[in-house]
Amino acid sequence: MAAMTLDSFAQQVAAVLGGRLVSLIVYGSAARAGGSARRNGSIDTLLLADGVDERLLSTLAPVVTMWEKAGHPPPIILSDREWLGSADAFAIEYEDIRAAHRIIAGRDPWASVTVHREDVQRQLEHELIGKLVRLRQAYVGALDDGRRLTALIAGSAASFLTMLRTTLRLAGTPVPETAAEVVLAGAAVIGFPARDLDDVVRHLDGRTQLALQARDPRAAAYLEAVARTADYVNRS
Repeated sequence: MAAMTLDSFAQQVAAVLGGRLVSLIVYGSAARAGGSARRNGSIDTLLLADGVDERLLSTLAPVVTMWEKAGHPPPIILSDREWLGSADAFAIEYEDIRAAHRIIAGRDPWASVTVHREDVQRQLEHELIGKLVRLRQAYVGALDDGRRLTALIAGSAASFLTMLRTTLRLAGTPVPETAAEVVLAGAAVIGFPARDLDDVVRHLDGRTQLALQARDPRAAAYLEAVARTADYVNRS
């Protein structure tokens, strides 16, 4: 059996939910310029319904199972009411999704959504300092183990890229499409050496697999970039 495609996923979701479907959107790298999926080939989706209950989840389960077997994460599922009421709590995510999304079923979910700058700033400050604290805590234990150090930085890089994009928006700077361009723009605004993150960027773009050694200076440079970004946002 052929793997489920995005079109067939959208068609089946619309068929099983009927009038309960509000919106189904693709977001992230699969929705950016060129329409390419993210590095590992998976596609991120957001599903909005008129409500979320056991009946709806049970109805969706067989379709989502086939979608997961095709190599994609299950959709984020929210009720229309939850979506409209959560822009303050998930301001970063809303703005990042809004910047790169495609509606594949249902209606445009953005008409009644307003994301306030102060909510973005507050969440970004909180998440950056939290990320920095957790990274430092794990970094000390992983410093002499190249495999653990690689897993730490590789596992953290995608979320840091989202934070860089958000920082650029707050600074009033255009947000580029590619990871390399985002890091270059962020480095120019914040003041860290973009070249030190070249290998992390290549990993994010899928060009190479990140492979760090014990006490690798590239890991130290990455931590410094996160620290400078947190300081920049805190002073903004």
